[in-house]
Amino acid sequence: MKWLDDLFERKTRKVAQQSSRRGALIRIGKLMVGTAFVLPVLPFDRTAQAAAGAARKAANAKPGDQDCEYWRYCAQDGYLCSCCGGSASTCPPGTEASKVAWIGTCRNPDDGKDYLISYNDCCGKTACGRCLCNTNERERPAYRMGVHNDINWCMSNDSTMFHCTLAAVVGVAEG
Repeated sequence: MKWLDDLFERKTRKVAQQSSRRGALIRIGKLMVGTAFVLPVLPFDRTAQAAAGAARKAANAKPGDQDCEYWRYCAQDGYLCSCCGGSASTCPPGTEASKVAWIGTCRNPDDGKDYLISYNDCCGKTACGRCLCNTNERERPAYRMGVHNDINWCMSNDSTMFHCTLAAVVGVAEG
């Protein structure tokens, strides 16, 4: 039995000399990630849900709410919640507004007034993927966090998953 122990010892030492722990972890990680993409995903029939959602959206949407050119989206960076089951000022069901936000000042062309807009990310679900707006009007550098929109503002919530961004009118901006 000594010869078997010696054989395993030699082979183990040879593997240890030719590889590293990092290399082994990298290979294991690649295997795990590769496996995740190979696993089959079962199809789901969501046509009834989509039709009901489209009808609900059409009934609740205001003109312009789903258009990046809508005046209150002047500093928007993210998917419009009005395209994701919510509205311009409310998060979709199953998500919650971020506890922190960035602020923008947008001019309403209908009355010519400037309004303070609170841009809150809605958190708790994966990204919506519909109606991406990235207007960035009057965006400031990242070191002024309250006026910078490229940050995941869900960082202060229990779930840091970003879903969409709402644009709630806070009030009239005074000059």
